[in-house]
Amino acid sequence: MGKGLLIVLSGPSGVGKGTVCTELRQRMPELVYSVSATTRQPRLGEENGVNYFFKTREQFVEMINNDQLLEYAEYVGNFYGTPRDFVEETLDSGKDIILEIEVQGALKVKEKFPKGVFVFLLPPSLDELKGRIQGRGTENQATIDHRMSVAAHEIGLMENYDYAVVNDEIDLACKRIQSIIVAEHCKIRKECKN
Repeated sequence: MGKGLLIVLSGPSGVGKGTVCTELRQRMPELVYSVSATTRQPRLGEENGVNYFFKTREQFVEMINNDQLLEYAEYVGNFYGTPRDFVEETLDSGKDIILEIEVQGALKVKEKFPKGVFVFLLPPSLDELKGRIQGRGTENQATIDHRMSVAAHEIGLMENYDYAVVNDEIDLACKRIQSIIVAEHCKIRKECKN
């Protein structure tokens, strides 16, 4: 049995990564979801090892110092990161794993794991993306403008990815990503030929 694939799904905020990832996992139950580690407190109903690996700040810093994370970041006073062991054990068992992540985190993962399959999720247009962010109704105009500026910058980083998928309709976006996964499994690896 060969190794599994690490599929990294990324794109600008508001593009629908979470929605597409959830739908993809329903269609492909064999696809393992990469569970992140965090220092934040569990919310009601969240389980350790299912929603997150809940860590103390000391444990998380130890993971950073021991290179046990593929990437990490700090948001609002809490650390979040991708545990290397969980990803590698899943891949070694022959299972595919999907990591849904922000663009900066994806680029960090690529440095440590260049053999991953990096998929950039695009909005149909920047106007559509702006409409989705405004449609959330949770942010003021300054925040929306900032998010749009960041999104334009992130779209410029798309050249670091293997594939680009437009999220015009969730069904179509999922079918495209499923096709990518099938194609990657059929790919003849150059490093295996020598």
